[in-house]
Amino acid sequence: MDFLDLVTQVIDLRSFSNLWYWMVLAILWSTLSHWVLGIPHDMIQRARRGDEESLHDLRILAEIHSRRVRKLADLSGVLMVAASAFVLSALAVLGWVYGIEFCQAILLLILPLLLVTALSIHTAHSLIETGFENLPNRLRQHRLMVQGMGVIFIFLTAFWGMYVNLSVSRLY
Repeated sequence: MDFLDLVTQVIDLRSFSNLWYWMVLAILWSTLSHWVLGIPHDMIQRARRGDEESLHDLRILAEIHSRRVRKLADLSGVLMVAASAFVLSALAVLGWVYGIEFCQAILLLILPLLLVTALSIHTAHSLIETGFENLPNRLRQHRLMVQGMGVIFIFLTAFWGMYVNLSVSRLY
């Protein structure tokens, strides 16, 4: 057995039947829901409970990250949207027109990530416009929306993964 055979046995491009894919999916959504605009959830919780020092730190971090996100969106937003549209289109065509399962799996990871990014940009803009009023509750609302998206996309990914696995298996 040579090295190439070993690598192809360890790295399987049939993504939906691969444990590593599902681990990446779980880590992705857990990270997305923990870090709200670059702010850890525990800091938001402490600020919501009334800890003045945490509220001060939360406001400073929210201002820094919101301005950073806004600046990135203003400077390279059009380029990011164009590149994202190209990558999503290429993955969709390769995945569903040509039937490449790996591209389907990557698209089901990247599409929700881009939607969460768009939601974060929107939240950053609205926080700046309102002067960071009611900050802990606004960040909590953002986190709940991200978690809701996570539930929907994990369900869709699991549903599509089961469909692909059943249609490829010998039992079908």
